Amino acid sequence: MIIYTRWDYVDRNGCVAHLPWVTTPDGRDSRAVHGNFAPREKRADMELDIRAIPGSRKYIATAAPHHGQAFGSLVVIDPRVPDDDAMAPLKRVTPDVAFPETQRGAQVYGTAWPLSEDYYLCVYDASMRPGMGGQGRRHTRGNYGIYLLDAFGNRELIYRDPAIACQSPIPLRPRPKPPVIPNASQRKAGSEPAEATLALIDVYDSLKPWPEGTKITALRVMQLLPMTVGSGVHAHETGLRLPTARDSVVPTRYVLGTVPVEADGSAHFTVPAMKEIFFQALDERGLAVQSMRSATYLQPGERLVCQGCHERRHLAPQPPKSLSIALRRQPSRLKADVDGTNPFSYPRLVQPVLEKHCVKCHQKNAAKKAPDLSRKVIARGRNKWYASYHSLAPKYGFWQYGHRHRTIPGRFGALASKLYPMLTAGSHKDRVKLPPEDLHRITLWLDSCSMFYGVYEKEGGEAQLRGEIAKPTLE
Repeated sequence: MIIYTRWDYVDRNGCVAHLPWVTTPDGRDSRAVHGNFAPREKRADMELDIRAIPGSRKYIATAAPHHGQAFGSLVVIDPRVPDDDAMAPLKRVTPDVAFPETQRGAQVYGTAWPLSEDYYLCVYDASMRPGMGGQGRRHTRGNYGIYLLDAFGNRELIYRDPAIACQSPIPLRPRPKPPVIPNASQRKAGSEPAEATLALIDVYDSLKPWPEGTKITALRVMQLLPMTVGSGVHAHETGLRLPTARDSVVPTRYVLGTVPVEADGSAHFTVPAMKEIFFQALDERGLAVQSMRSATYLQPGERLVCQGCHERRHLAPQPPKSLSIALRRQPSRLKADVDGTNPFSYPRLVQPVLEKHCVKCHQKNAAKKAPDLSRKVIARGRNKWYASYHSLAPKYGFWQYGHRHRTIPGRFGALASKLYPMLTAGSHKDRVKLPPEDLHRITLWLDSCSMFYGVYEKEGGEAQLRGEIAKPTLE
């Protein structure tokens, strides 16, 4: 396996989740090692330069800042220790140096190479002081030397260059050539869009308890799109910024489609390969009860199996009494959703429903301060959104998770919004009766964090504002 640092976040703060993942050499079966949902105040922002310790199952890593460079304090990671979203799997090797940024430590150590569980080569500069930017003090270059460090608090200088800082000491010795691991993916240059297969054994096997009586009948597959413009110079906000991710533009997404979940909680389906995707668990009404705030991807031809919906990694699953129902059949194909979901577009997904069922009455009652649900464009700063979006999204939509890192089952999307109960059981139940497809359009918008645009680029945004289909430049 390859261990690497991955910046993994969906609808979360951009300063978190720069933590270790493992994957096969050909990019299959990518999984988090630990800490993917840890609060900033309990952990370092980032763990990088991760290396396996010889003769051990542990790793050495640098606990580094988000706003800074690849230096900080050194830690040992033990993936066998159950993750507590805090420090349980970690042991500080250099407790004299606090984590940079999250604990106001300095960028003192870095690029450790383990010789054993007790001895390491690394670089070190005692002159570094807490702070962000270039190497601790702003605009100050680190003068790192190579040291031998042990687990008992001792440190011995091996080499320091007065003219240039050192980095990445690597010991050399003869060793057997490692075996060549065959490539098990079906990736080929210039090939047609490829697929992969995913199986879920039991959707109810979850870290967080499901609401009582929950029955999951389908999975919705969402694709995240890469941001093609600078985060500080983007043409428009894709929607209301999430309180848990104020520092980040809400990532645009496609609804790729849905697949069935069997009575035993199993699913078996194909997905596009080499796309960043995540999943939502839907109840019998088609409402998202749970939504991932992480993402995954599969290689062409890969067959990936998940035990549950973020199940407990350190507990062995119960032996099944029989083969999962979904695995007794061919994998399901994604069932595409309604217009306005691929690519995502509030003007095509939601506005037609409002104009068919809501606008006339609201205009008639404008004097009574009924919300404006028209497609009149309102410009505020760099944003151009419809009047209806301004009226609905902030007060009645869903854009507050209520938790910085995880989704609480049953408290997401339409189920956690004010708009859905208003239309189905509240003040508007008898005033407007939406056909199932139109209600689905509204709930799907709510399950998509009440976004407006499905593109980052100015030209595509202007086209979507006109009600046209506009796809992003990079998928």
